[in-house]
Parts: sequence; C-alpha cells; structure tokens
Amino acid sequence: MPDEIVTQAVPKPREVSLYEIRPMAQVRRIGLIEREVRETLSQAALDAVFAHAEVISEGESRQEAGKTSFFGSTMLTCDLAATSEILREPPDDGTARRLAALLLKDKSLDQRIETIVRREVERITSRQPKKVRGETRIRIQSTCVFLDVDVEAMF
Repeated sequence: MPDEIVTQAVPKPREVSLYEIRPMAQVRRIGLIEREVRETLSQAALDAVFAHAEVISEGESRQEAGKTSFFGSTMLTCDLAATSEILREPPDDGTARRLAALLLKDKSLDQRIETIVRREVERITSRQPKKVRGETRIRIQSTCVFLDVDVEAMF
C-alpha cells in the first residue's frame, strides 16, 4: 500500500499589535552583583589636559600690618583641540561640557589648581608663599574649558 500524503492547513500567524504588552520575563535566579555606569575623569588624561593648558597669571603684592600678601588671578585655558591626538573623545562642545561638569566633582582638582597657582605666585613674586588660597570658576566656550582662579597668598 502506497504512502498517503496528508495535507494539513498551516495556521496563519496571529497579527501582533505594536501596542500589545508582552508578558514579563520570568526570573529564575537573581543577580548577586548589581552594575552601574559612572563617568569619572581619567587621572592620566587630566594630566595631559593640564600639561597642554595655557596659563595666564597677574597680580601684585601688598604690605599690610607688617605682612606681605599677594592678590591676583590665574586663568587656565584647556583647549580640547590641543589634546585631540592624545584623547579618545572628540574635541567638540559636548566633550567640553562633560569635562567641565566632571571637573566640578573631581577630588583632585583643588590640589592640581593649588600646585599651578603656587608655581605662578612664585614666578610673579620671586618668593615662596607659606599659604595659598584660591576660588575657582569653570566656564566653557566652544571646545575650550576655562578655569578662572582668584588667588590670595600669604608670605
């Protein structure tokens, strides 16, 4: 007896609405480690940015009550285009905004600024200050990040 060919109608696939809610995936095991994405500044990259920064300082010494003080300002211009060969991120406005925002949170910024300001005060006055204080403001313009520091030093 020859084999008979049986034909069955294949059911048409159900049309799925774009707005249909899919059932939630069932979790059989839970993760022990949670992951999160954080953005921080690379210290090596910051070294490069500050090494390429243009530094301009001005100020004067004053004698008051037998103590010598220095009052001035230092401006650092960090042009991302100058570091385009070193840094992976593109030297654009968005990167400059992200750098400025992350600099505000960076714990090493105060020490970096103090080192630069101390060096500038020594250069201008030819004296080594005992104490240096600075107030830093950060602003951006195009691909440049400007750090403006009001400086007060005591001798």
